[in-house]
Amino acid sequence: MNFQLTTVMILLASCIAGAQTPSVAIAQQPTTSDAPTLEEVKTAGALRSSYRKPIPQSQTNAAPQANLKTFRAEIEPALRKVCYVCHGSAIAEGEFRVDTLDPDLLHGEDVDWWVEVRNALSNGEMPPPDADIAMADADRGKVIDWLSSQILVASQVKRSEGPHSSFRRMTRYEFNYALQDLFGLSQDFGSDLLPETVSEDGFRNSSEMLQMTSLQFATYRDAAREALEFATVRGQRPEPVCFSITMDKAGPYYEDWVHENIRELERELETGLDPDVNIQLHQDIIGDFKNARERMGRTSSPRSGGRGSGRSRRGATFLNRETGEEWSRSFPYGFSLWKPTDLKPVPPETLPFVLVLPHGGGQQIDLGNHLPDRGTVKLRFRASRASAEGDSFPSLRLSFGYRPSNNSSREYVLSEEDIAITASPDAPQFYEWLIPLDGIERNPYLRKSRLGMRPNPSEYFSLSNVHQGSEQTEQATVHIDYIEVTAPFVDEWPPRSHQRVFPEQTQFSDEESNARKVLASFMPKAWRRPVSEEELAGRLELFQRIRPAYGDFQEAMIEVLASVLSSPHFLYLTQSSEAITDSELASRLSFFLWSSQPDEELLELAASGRIGDPGTLAHQAERMLADPRAERFTRQFPHQWLGMELLDFLQVDRRAYPDFSEELKQSMQREPIEFFRYVLNEDRSIIDFLHADYALLNQNLAEHYGVEQVFGNHFQKVSLAPETKRGGLLAQAGLLAMNSDGKDSHPLKRGIWVLERLLHDPPPPPPPAVPEIDLTDPEILKMTLKERIEDHRNKPACASCHAKIDPWGIAFENFDAVGAWRDDINGKPVDSTSSLYNHSELAGMEGLKRYLLENRQDQFARAMVHKLASYALGRPLSFADRAEVERIAARLRLEGDGLRTLIRLLVESDLFRTT
Repeated sequence: MNFQLTTVMILLASCIAGAQTPSVAIAQQPTTSDAPTLEEVKTAGALRSSYRKPIPQSQTNAAPQANLKTFRAEIEPALRKVCYVCHGSAIAEGEFRVDTLDPDLLHGEDVDWWVEVRNALSNGEMPPPDADIAMADADRGKVIDWLSSQILVASQVKRSEGPHSSFRRMTRYEFNYALQDLFGLSQDFGSDLLPETVSEDGFRNSSEMLQMTSLQFATYRDAAREALEFATVRGQRPEPVCFSITMDKAGPYYEDWVHENIRELERELETGLDPDVNIQLHQDIIGDFKNARERMGRTSSPRSGGRGSGRSRRGATFLNRETGEEWSRSFPYGFSLWKPTDLKPVPPETLPFVLVLPHGGGQQIDLGNHLPDRGTVKLRFRASRASAEGDSFPSLRLSFGYRPSNNSSREYVLSEEDIAITASPDAPQFYEWLIPLDGIERNPYLRKSRLGMRPNPSEYFSLSNVHQGSEQTEQATVHIDYIEVTAPFVDEWPPRSHQRVFPEQTQFSDEESNARKVLASFMPKAWRRPVSEEELAGRLELFQRIRPAYGDFQEAMIEVLASVLSSPHFLYLTQSSEAITDSELASRLSFFLWSSQPDEELLELAASGRIGDPGTLAHQAERMLADPRAERFTRQFPHQWLGMELLDFLQVDRRAYPDFSEELKQSMQREPIEFFRYVLNEDRSIIDFLHADYALLNQNLAEHYGVEQVFGNHFQKVSLAPETKRGGLLAQAGLLAMNSDGKDSHPLKRGIWVLERLLHDPPPPPPPAVPEIDLTDPEILKMTLKERIEDHRNKPACASCHAKIDPWGIAFENFDAVGAWRDDINGKPVDSTSSLYNHSELAGMEGLKRYLLENRQDQFARAMVHKLASYALGRPLSFADRAEVERIAARLRLEGDGLRTLIRLLVESDLFRTT
């Protein structure tokens, strides 16, 4: 076998990260104003990257050989002098011997151990600072260079022995997105599927975790059939139910409405109720209306009115802007001022009567039992700010709910994004939401009992002013004068989802010809490649066989198409063992950046054989990142890379943190995603993940961080002063909170998170029977958290692991369980100083950042390449991939570390295109 190995790789390997790391690094808080800022440290660290050394471009066709001559002459003497002292006898420390490792990394069995040796030397962890003999810097550099070059050559040899093959099913979220893109719908088609287990690298799309059981197959098949039935329609265009809601009815008309309901309910009580009507409940409803009658007096403040029986709440009122009259209104459950109509809503001219939603205020709009069972609801409203002054915009959130009785109710948020109300009082604007009814939980008593009775069958939408901040002013208040609800909202018939399954009427003379046209259109898109005549004939045969058992053509075709979507050709992402095909490469790119099917352009490039060109892949990646579907990548990758499922299930002790709110948690969940999106869109350096002099914040988070002059719920770039102690991922509240126990910080979790997620250097697993900290010991209880950790680390069974983990976690101690900054704990000053295994000092968050920026940029860059490549390929990386990871990392560092640049380099690489 001939190998074409360039000396580029070997010379590149000789300057791996070890050259960037001194034997002992000091990363303390700056003590003078002359100390470089973190931004200056970041710039200097990038310039010192070992990857920036000039690399000769000569080539050789000779088969690589292990460089044993250099090992015997230079490397082994250096190891013997220092390392063999502790790791060169039968009683070697840690039961690990260096002297018996095979120095032939290309053909021997010990290459993984040599990787560990190189890492320990590069990070200054070995020999330990208290060793009797220190390793000279010249010897350390010589050993690291030799090991690095031999490791990379060995990796390339391993890679040349044959390509990888992988075979995995789609994840739940990929299955959902693929169906959404096939049908052009936003419905959640994967809600009934089980979530995946994460891989060792933290990813859900890894082939080692994605097999399929027979039970899972049945669930996927059912979900595919339901998706087809949802996407297709029958019969005539449905007539919508419409509500045109104007606020003038909350004026004098409301009084007549209350009196009329009281009279009608009392008349029913006098003449006799139906046997199935509960008399006490009927009397309670009458009481609700009488209470509403008593509260019909006008008020002068939108926050002084009563809450009624639940319809207007948290201070929402109705206002006549011409007269200044203001009413607090209550609406007993199941009764509404506004009735549906079958006429298309026509918005009136701007009205003086408005619904007033102050900061924290909400209003329920009761829609009775009139919403259809399926379809999309369009909710449109005209609104403005109450005041044009100030920089803070209020935001509205949409919820849906029902209340069968006084003891049972359900309400949950529907809107994925809050709507910022930016219109001024003199120029209100229309805003809208589109809500798929099929994906929401409905009232179980809908149309099963009478409106106004119990159990109450009605449903409602709720508009809430979720303005972030503490302002109780006009600038935080919303005025709404008109709301319209249309259900189902249909802009064309049959809808596009139906047309994607059944192309515009196939009027051949027989059903078989129609079936062929449907299959010929649908199968290549579903299977992500051209289909053979034999494959097409197989599905046609299925159609002919089952057609007699179904009522019509469409019903039978749905069943056949369900078999297409439950085929391995749809459910599985495969890569052949020989070489990746063009169709597989198109799917790899689309599932990387869109978590879904390739579009027509990608499929055409694959069919023409042009998809494999590096320039074509780079161009397509840029096009795809500009597509709205790339939003899936900006959500899925950082969520999995950073392990943010811990944040999804975060439970905070509300007694310890009474001000912690669900809105703050939601902002915490969004911050890492928004930050990642900004770095990607602007092609910012990936080193910004370690530290940046800016953040992406909304008002809620800014107040949590003590950052001023940030207004509104939307995330915005904010320049940070050094005293804010924020910037990058390390100091983001959500990532800090998820690595706490909900009541206090957790240095162990935070330290492991840094090592695993950011540096790709996971600590070893704990040994069995590790003793726990005894919190019943009064002496232990007197200790600070840091003192307890140090006491625990002094136990022989715990020392080796904790020496590697604890210092990283202790550096976070100035942040409490919800990521807020603190200077003291229970009256004692916070001690966030720690010392790494190599005696490098970390003085709090700034010291941690300085150390990483000065000494670990190259390691982080390699870790980032490794994580992104593992996600993109949908498989764990192996030793054979190491050389390509190094090559991409080197080019990334030379080209400025941009995240978008990294994606381009990855899709252009042999790693992405050939394995």
